Amino acid sequence: MALRDWLKTVFGGQSASPSDLPRLSGTTENTLAVALRRLPAGERGWITLAEAARLFSREQQDYAFGEMDEAGKARLEGFAAEHRSLLQYMPTEGRVYFTRQS
Repeated sequence: MALRDWLKTVFGGQSASPSDLPRLSGTTENTLAVALRRLPAGERGWITLAEAARLFSREQQDYAFGEMDEAGKARLEGFAAEHRSLLQYMPTEGRVYFTRQS
């Protein structure tokens, strides 16, 4: 193993998140709802922030879920609550995490 490969292994590769977290389908609200229902209770999954913005915000992607996008945040939070999930925004990762509740 080359030193470079070893350093990547030790300090993390391309993703700062655990690789075992499932990426949920964020193509439509319906596919996301189905993916959330399939998550076991207590498990986390994610979609990209761009997918969340496209589905739930009327603002441009760079402004979605920001200080001025109360409507977008409310739509996304309502969707998560309806599907018994908690949200976690991670803008530096470009992801929105959902944790399925029991």
